[in-house]
Amino acid sequence: MSTISVERVKVLVLGDSGVGKSSVVQLICSGRPAARSLASTIGCNVEVKLHEYRQGTDQQRTFFVEFWEIGGNTGHANARRVFYNSVHGIVLVHDLTNSKSHDHLKMWLADAVTRRSGGEFDAEMFADLQVPVLVVGTKLSRARVQHRRGTHIADLCGAEQIFVDSTGDGEHSSSLAPGSSNAVKLSRFFDKVIEKQYYSSKNVLSPQPPSAFGDRRRPANSPRFLQHVD
Repeated sequence: MSTISVERVKVLVLGDSGVGKSSVVQLICSGRPAARSLASTIGCNVEVKLHEYRQGTDQQRTFFVEFWEIGGNTGHANARRVFYNSVHGIVLVHDLTNSKSHDHLKMWLADAVTRRSGGEFDAEMFADLQVPVLVVGTKLSRARVQHRRGTHIADLCGAEQIFVDSTGDGEHSSSLAPGSSNAVKLSRFFDKVIEKQYYSSKNVLSPQPPSAFGDRRRPANSPRFLQHVD
């Protein structure tokens, strides 16, 4: 029996500890919000979602989207750079009820771009790399109205943004429902990540040969997996 190979893209999920990165990834991958707040990630968790690129067109094709959720604990800052190789997209997550978590997104982006902790953010350097970015604000139901508007980091990166309740305890817990504005933005982000990697001559963030990360093809029937690094 033949095995169909499916190309993959790697997306970093970055943000402070406690902003809800794990819950956001679960919401994206399963379509359902977490029943409760999840434990903080130590090291890196990896989840996988199948995405239909250009769904409904004659260019439709299936890809794996790998979400590499990086733990936000400051005590492990120096170890993060090992996860920053061969990145094709970045999801920045912040807590809408905590403005500092949004302010820190510049630091997270600089760390990923420079591949070192404490990197200094340089908008021009990042623009040259042209890595697609999506900004996600969590805890929507608890946020003040003014915090639901456009964010500085999204404007700076030319990124789209979505606001969600990712733990199932808010009025917007179905905020990624099929056909919703958020779902359309998310699909558009995945398409952009795939286009940059497979249909563009532009370099991705920290490009590495396939052997540096492993075979970038994965069997179509590969189960979703979780990696935990202490």
